[in-house]
Amino acid sequence: MNWAVAHRIAGIAAAQAHRDLGIDRARYVPVHQALKAAEVVGMAQPMPRLFGVYFSPADNGPAVLLNANLDIVTQRHTAAHELGHHQLRHRTAADDDLSPALRWGNGSWPDEEKTAEAFAAWFLMPRPAVLAGLDRICQGRPTSPEHVYRLARELGTSYAGTVRHLQNLRLLDADRARQWAKIPPAALRGSLAGGAALPADTHVHVVTVGSHLQQVHADVGDVLIIRGDGAAFAPLPKGLVCWTGAAQAAVVTDELSDPVVLEVSAAGWDEPVQLTVVRDSPRVGVHDVWPD
Repeated sequence: MNWAVAHRIAGIAAAQAHRDLGIDRARYVPVHQALKAAEVVGMAQPMPRLFGVYFSPADNGPAVLLNANLDIVTQRHTAAHELGHHQLRHRTAADDDLSPALRWGNGSWPDEEKTAEAFAAWFLMPRPAVLAGLDRICQGRPTSPEHVYRLARELGTSYAGTVRHLQNLRLLDADRARQWAKIPPAALRGSLAGGAALPADTHVHVVTVGSHLQQVHADVGDVLIIRGDGAAFAPLPKGLVCWTGAAQAAVVTDELSDPVVLEVSAAGWDEPVQLTVVRDSPRVGVHDVWPD
């Protein structure tokens, strides 16, 4: 099976899963809640060599084991990959060294792994959510790799995976996708942060007038940067503090537990922008994997 066929199969399966699991296809996809809705038993624990494991009904499943050491973006992708195994009625599978960044498209993946990997992309990045995000970010068409990075932050996906999926959706041509995929995300984070030095695991979330009534899914250390003349945060709620790396910026701290509403004003904006900041950290244990 080639990747084109895998994506056709996975795209249909992901749309059916969205429908059956009650997923809003125009917004950020809560994959851990989706696994719970699918009645998949699971947990997350540190594993030195595995991304995740899917146990089929034939092996006392369905159940999923996730690596608690993964960052949130990688764990979300792994959770969607394992959900793909379940939705596509695959056999038990242990996913170890299947790194898309290293082995994408080289023909070495088994067919079930190809379709589960493609499912993860279509499940986490449904076309309506992609189009809605691009409309807020760049009036519908990405013209710079920074636009793709910002979209990835809205969707909770990797930069490289988002580049590939935009090509699948025919929203990015193959030549530009190849060029942009070579750009290190660290360079894009630095560009969006005005050249400031950032820790390797820090994500940058850009707040504009288009962010009104949206949710920002962030983890500890992530930075929120305002774009707008004279823009300023209202008094920051608990869990957010001013960041000294750049003006008009705030950083998420470990004190953020429950979602908080953030208000931003700027010259030329008709009204203050309100957005909700949600802490989305890697899951550990059993109860935190399947939140209510």
